[in-house]
Amino acid sequence: MALQISPPASAQAIIALPDQTASIRLSNRDVNHVICSGGEIEDVKFSAEKSIAVEKGGSDAWIKFLVKEVDDAGQVTRSYVTTPSEFFVSCNGAIYPLYAEPSDMPAQTVTLMPGKAQRQKANDDLLSPLVEEERAVSITLALLQDRIPASFSAVAPRTGRIAIPSLDGATIIERRRVEIEGSGLSASEYSVDVPAETVLDERIFLDRTFGTRIFAVSADHLSLKAGERSRVIIVRRGEVQ
Repeated sequence: MALQISPPASAQAIIALPDQTASIRLSNRDVNHVICSGGEIEDVKFSAEKSIAVEKGGSDAWIKFLVKEVDDAGQVTRSYVTTPSEFFVSCNGAIYPLYAEPSDMPAQTVTLMPGKAQRQKANDDLLSPLVEEERAVSITLALLQDRIPASFSAVAPRTGRIAIPSLDGATIIERRRVEIEGSGLSASEYSVDVPAETVLDERIFLDRTFGTRIFAVSADHLSLKAGERSRVIIVRRGEVQ
């Protein structure tokens, strides 16, 4: 059976992690979408005896609970699946057990996020071929270009304005922070707004306010006019501080 694999725009997002059963609700009338974050879906195991159709391709899989139609002298009756089913999805070398309850609801999107072991391996594959300086450049570009790998773990940034004496009057805010598990590195992105014309010196961010083991500092703009903003990336050795 060929599935129409474009779920409606109202699809809801669900996150699942490897090696732990996720109890979820899926649509029993629309096509549900499963996404393997950062990899491909190798297999989807389920009970073939149940009224289920599954298709997969690359990082995507689609699950449809089949509707039974009975035509009694032109009177069509439809019955929808209500019995829960288990799916075991292989993604990035890990198994994601899904306990799915078919429900009268819009199509759902299930995103399979990497676990710690998968994140460490992905980070090792990404960064181990690089020398230390190249690793800092790769991490910095990932943040500046907003192309952060799924294997980088988001950490809650510091709240509130940060002040340092060498940038009096500037507004410094930590926008985001990531931990690159398995690499011994972490990084933060800061926005720096200045009240007057300023030439930034990246060395002023080698300050304990931003961490005790700073490895690299990069700013996307150094010459700023009043009211302009620079994005500053700081890479640190060690875990998130």
